[in-house]
Amino acid sequence: MVKDPRTLQEAVLYFADPDNCRDYIAAMRWPNGIVCPTCGAASVTYLKTVNRWQCSKLHPKRQFTCKTGTIFEDSPLGLDKWLIAMWLIVNCKNGISSYELHRNIGVCQKTAWFMNHRIRCAMQNGNLDKLCDDVEVDETYIGGKSRNMHKHVRKQKITGTGGKDKTVVFGMLERGGSVVSIVVDRPKKGTLQAAIKDTVLTGCNLYSDALKSYDGLDAWYQHQVIDHAVSYVEGNVHTNGMENYWSLLKRTLSGTYVSVEPFHLFRYLDEQSFRFNERGGKDGDRFRTVSSQVSGRRLTYKHLTGKDLADCIQSS
Repeated sequence: MVKDPRTLQEAVLYFADPDNCRDYIAAMRWPNGIVCPTCGAASVTYLKTVNRWQCSKLHPKRQFTCKTGTIFEDSPLGLDKWLIAMWLIVNCKNGISSYELHRNIGVCQKTAWFMNHRIRCAMQNGNLDKLCDDVEVDETYIGGKSRNMHKHVRKQKITGTGGKDKTVVFGMLERGGSVVSIVVDRPKKGTLQAAIKDTVLTGCNLYSDALKSYDGLDAWYQHQVIDHAVSYVEGNVHTNGMENYWSLLKRTLSGTYVSVEPFHLFRYLDEQSFRFNERGGKDGDRFRTVSSQVSGRRLTYKHLTGKDLADCIQSS
């Protein structure tokens, strides 16, 4: 029976033992017993001398470890470092930068950056049921702040509502429940309404601001609008829940990560959404949830940096 650490101190002490690391990940990954990740057979034997299991059936890749087919695959780092890094990113409210992580666990910054992104893959939750009851929708812009720009740069980039050269993020929040946030190309009617119909149960109470892209949703939802030029709250009609989520997200991006490329932004949204959706649990609960989701989510450095796409373009 594996132990569930409740605090960071308990996690550091418990995962200092490699056997505890292996047993913990194996229990999270295979709660009903260890099976071969290649063929699914349950008849496996543990080879203590090489610290791995071997499938009794004859096929390629008979031997495997608890890292095989997970976010840890092909990593030379021990699970003691991986699990502490996971604990930190899952439970630090505003995230943890790669520079801070590399100092904390004794790896280089580039390695810490790669680890953070691989852990974010395990924080993705693609199995959420559709949002229902009272749902707020809103959009925001992620990018440089005008007050931090030189005058000539500000004049060039900040035009109209200030959204030029910024990345658009769209969010949907079930009050008292989960949030879904995604990167969109533009806050246009077709894009936003398609996302709403895919994520929100038809017939729910839907609350938005006065953006014209939300016009026409009355046919599918009980749609009510709050005009922020007039007021921010009218009875039960408001988007303050989404505004709260945006404040947490932007505090994380500007305060901890400082500079995030639009290419990677969706991974940071996965991270923030996970912590928000699991806000009712304790540190150990969040850690256990992510530990159970490490399988089947491998992320290579080439894919993370887009080099695999560049290789495909060059070869074609």
